[in-house]
Amino acid sequence: MNDLTGWLGLAYPWVKAAHVTFVIFWMAGLFLLPRFYVYHQETAVGSPEDRAWIEREARVRSIILTPAIGVVWILGLMLAFHLDIWGEHWFQAKLAFVLALSAYQGWLGSYGKKLAKGERPLSGKAVRIINEIPGVAAAIIVVLVIVRPF
Repeated sequence: MNDLTGWLGLAYPWVKAAHVTFVIFWMAGLFLLPRFYVYHQETAVGSPEDRAWIEREARVRSIILTPAIGVVWILGLMLAFHLDIWGEHWFQAKLAFVLALSAYQGWLGSYGKKLAKGERPLSGKAVRIINEIPGVAAAIIVVLVIVRPF
């Protein structure tokens, strides 16, 4: 099928470009927020620095992550319906990783609420390791989309 003959027609490349742009915004937030948590984790509970991290983290979640994930999902679903790729194995794997990243974002939100309440359930080392999840997932997703190994 010609990519321009689906229901999106001539809008297809614009939707695809917007999707990639918002994926970049989303990934930026997914890289930034856990890094903030690494620094926040080391602050004294109730200190001015602690309150500043709480505010910064809330901004990342509300200004970058929440809008970006919504737009990524809407545009991504539009592209999937346009291309009718639901049966493609590479796409199913990609979708599984995107679902996992979405769940990861949800977990980040819940962890941020714990930090805001003064709880530090994970070690600094664990938070640093968790910070690597979006990079690994992004690399796998890019390979799935570009190489289509199966």
